[in-house]
Amino acid sequence: MKHRFTSALAALFASTALFAAQPKYIFYYIGDGMGMGQVMGAEAYNRTVLGNTDNLLMMQFPVASVATSYSASSPVTDSAAAGTALASGNKTRNGMLGVTPDTTAVTSIAKTLFDDGYGVGLVTSVYPDDANPGAFYAHVPSRSMYYEIGKEAASCGYDFIGGSNLRGTRDKKTKQPTDLLEIFAENNVRVIRGAEGMDTITSRRVLMLSPDSVRISNIGFTIDSIPGALTLPVMTEACLKHLQRNGRDRFFMMVEGGNIDHAGHANDGGTVIKEVINFQEALKIAYDFYLAHPDETLIVVTADHETGGMGLANNSVGYNLKLHYYDHQKISKDEFSDYCRSLLNSRRVYKWDDMKEFLTEKLGFWTHVPVTEQQTEQLKELFDRCVVRREGVDTKTLYNNFSEFAVKVFNVLDSFTGLGWTTGGHTGGLVPVYAIGVGAEKFASFNDNTDIPKIIMEIAGK
Repeated sequence: MKHRFTSALAALFASTALFAAQPKYIFYYIGDGMGMGQVMGAEAYNRTVLGNTDNLLMMQFPVASVATSYSASSPVTDSAAAGTALASGNKTRNGMLGVTPDTTAVTSIAKTLFDDGYGVGLVTSVYPDDANPGAFYAHVPSRSMYYEIGKEAASCGYDFIGGSNLRGTRDKKTKQPTDLLEIFAENNVRVIRGAEGMDTITSRRVLMLSPDSVRISNIGFTIDSIPGALTLPVMTEACLKHLQRNGRDRFFMMVEGGNIDHAGHANDGGTVIKEVINFQEALKIAYDFYLAHPDETLIVVTADHETGGMGLANNSVGYNLKLHYYDHQKISKDEFSDYCRSLLNSRRVYKWDDMKEFLTEKLGFWTHVPVTEQQTEQLKELFDRCVVRREGVDTKTLYNNFSEFAVKVFNVLDSFTGLGWTTGGHTGGLVPVYAIGVGAEKFASFNDNTDIPKIIMEIAGK
């Protein structure tokens, strides 16, 4: 009898310890396109330009490892297949979202936790119907089915979804308005634009979008300092407060730094670095929460894939980087290319001296970045051909078309900073994994992207 009692007591203690070891608060941070080059570029900037002796916050976490990101159809994944893997632990084909290659729907960890009583919030700096956020609620054979993805966002029941703009509010063929916003209203989702007034909202469910003045594919790049634009830290804090305001004693948050990927597609190193730094500021919100609840919180940071083949050092700088030149960059490559395109539609006749003044103001050319006479002459000739004579050829990437002149301008900047690129798309390189908190040690070994959500569920006891 005594042996039985001892065994039962041991079992009780074991089950109690197991329950205590399960996190009540789970933060899942995904740096879209954030490969090792992006991390180390931001780390080098953090150390050599900002003068910080501490590493980036995620690099201070006690667990650091890497993960593979290939999809079911290719060694180089797209965001839909990678997002599906990170959300559900299942491989699928590029372009497919929340389904297996045979279109069978899979269940995301957000859905599993939501059904178990967790509050759920999804935050991204790009479209909330894009691949990574969509993978946590949608099930479609094509990531471009924006209306269908939006309908699933409306019906998923999650507490908070935040991002730039919904693409399913207009029919892709007719361009006419759809009933998507009405569907959100029918599902008792309060749609707000911008963060103003968020603290007074009583609705359990919120969809936060960019303000009317910022209707672009993302919430705006950090480097562009767009007036009135949302920021990833602001959205992250709004989501966290909303979950707490809803009385959630357990919750799951996914926070995506989607603008890292957008800048990577543009091969815009300064914007990439500033977006990784911004991603770290959003991560600090979760880390401060962890410090207040260290025995109840898990934070996992990873990426869906690498974008751009971003490398540190090129033939112009040799064994060095001169990232301080990015402190004089005040405009993203996207914004600059849009500006160049606007010149073609202007009635004003723009001359080289006008552009030279703009490049000095926005990129520090000639005053801080030592552009050579040869480079200056090349830029002038290209300006005349692309802007004056309108004979330039655009380079098309996933999110923008870049004028030939804009591409040359940023190549000149790269020749001084030392960053290099292999592609305007994704690569199959390893991505980082960082973790801290309850069960973080389980991420210490080599991972595949499908392992990460499975480990999270194991730690959560699901």
